[in-house]
Amino acid sequence: MRLPRTSSITRREDFARIRKTGRSKAGRFLILSTLEDPALDDGPRVAFITTRRCGKAHERVRLRRLFREFVRAEVPQFTDPRRYLVTIALKDARHAGFDELRADWRRQAGRLGLYPKP
Repeated sequence: MRLPRTSSITRREDFARIRKTGRSKAGRFLILSTLEDPALDDGPRVAFITTRRCGKAHERVRLRRLFREFVRAEVPQFTDPRRYLVTIALKDARHAGFDELRADWRRQAGRLGLYPKP
C-alpha cells in the first residue's frame, strides 16, 4: 500500500520544528523522531531519511519501503496518530533483516510513548 502524498513531510520548517521541539530515540538501526501536533486531522505525517552512508540506491529504496510498511502497520495502534514521524536509517540498517528492523522501530516507538500503556 502506498502512503498518500499528503502524509509526507516536505517543508524544511517542519523538519526544523521536529528537530528542535520534538523527541528522538536512537536504536541500533534507526533513529525515530516524533512531534505531536493536534492540528493534524488526517493522521500522521511521515518522512524517511536514508543517506548514502546507508548503502547503494537499491539498499536505500529497500529501507524506505520497509519503513513505510512499519508505519502503515503500526499507526492504527498508536494512542494518538496526529503527529509527525521521522525515521532516519543508520549505517548498519542495510545489513538488518525485516524482523530486526521492525523490532527496533517498535522498540523506539514504545520508548517514545506512541503505544497505549498496558
